[in-house]
Amino acid sequence: MRRICYLTGTRADFGLMLSTLREIDAHESLVLDLIVTGMHLSPRFGSTVREIEATGLAIAARVPVDVDTATGVSMGRGLATILDGVLGVLERQPPDALLLLGDRGEMLAGALAALHLNIPSVHIHGGERSGTIDESMRHAISKLSHYHFAATAESRARLIAMGERPDAVFVTGAPGLDGLQTLASKDREMLCAELGLSPRRRVALFIYHPVVQEATRAGSDAQALVKACLAAGLQVVALMPNADAGSDHVRASLASLEGQPDLRVLTHLPRPDFVSWMATCDIMVGNSSSGIIEAASFGTPVLNVGSRQNLRERNANVTDLAAPGPELPAMLDACLRAGRFAPANAYGDGQAGPRIANLLAGLDLSPSILLKAHAH
Repeated sequence: MRRICYLTGTRADFGLMLSTLREIDAHESLVLDLIVTGMHLSPRFGSTVREIEATGLAIAARVPVDVDTATGVSMGRGLATILDGVLGVLERQPPDALLLLGDRGEMLAGALAALHLNIPSVHIHGGERSGTIDESMRHAISKLSHYHFAATAESRARLIAMGERPDAVFVTGAPGLDGLQTLASKDREMLCAELGLSPRRRVALFIYHPVVQEATRAGSDAQALVKACLAAGLQVVALMPNADAGSDHVRASLASLEGQPDLRVLTHLPRPDFVSWMATCDIMVGNSSSGIIEAASFGTPVLNVGSRQNLRERNANVTDLAAPGPELPAMLDACLRAGRFAPANAYGDGQAGPRIANLLAGLDLSPSILLKAHAH
């Protein structure tokens, strides 16, 4: 049996990967375990390790890290803490391969640890662009990894252009699309009843994460967006941001607005509830990758604001706004008037999990692949 270890640090990455992780766990040739770190272990972010435990998937280790301090310095120190912790776990229990998703510091720490212990890394969602610190992190993880499961053909081509071997780059689609229709198990009436909202009035799902290079403006931008939604007569379901530099400003802005009767501010939504809201809300507002990737499967209109998702491939449901400004009310109104789109998604067909599990079972993981040479 081939042992695969997945490193998870946030509610977002685990939710996106859960269907794929179940496919790996059920595969006759694979054994799965998890290293859990980051926001999962923090009460401030909902202690989402409990949701991982509830799945029954095996947790190999927990690696605590300070995520309650949200600055560039704390992010860098957190990466060092996770690197140290993951090195210890992988040294004690070396897997056949380490599976990594996306662009966060936890994943970069994992890639560095595996590299120094001669453990192959497999990176999902490489080759995508955003023009922020996320892109630099994502490309760094790709260069440290030995295999790549890209979401789109364009991303695969970019990885190859970066010097990755064509025979090591596969298009699997985005894991977060798998099982979305089944996950959206609650209808609008039920969701609104749970939060004391009216199902007959329009609802915005708001998610705004700070961009590290623009951390000082994150709070004012988030507040401007929520106020614009409320002024447009929308009910707003707002999720607290991740733990990156600037998140305290966003948290403070949301907390200052919590008395508004049409606003509900939540620390965390379980994945089925989040997907159900994404499927039934009238619009998504903010800068979450879920608006860029997953929302199109439901045709949900998205107003994507700021630089966090710059240059990523777009589906037809996404409208971009550079920053909150005088044009915000008109653009919000135009998105609402346009209504829902026909579901269509450039990021895949919802079958990434089986592809990934089968690829992991068959990849060449012999020592020779650790002698990685780039094409140029």
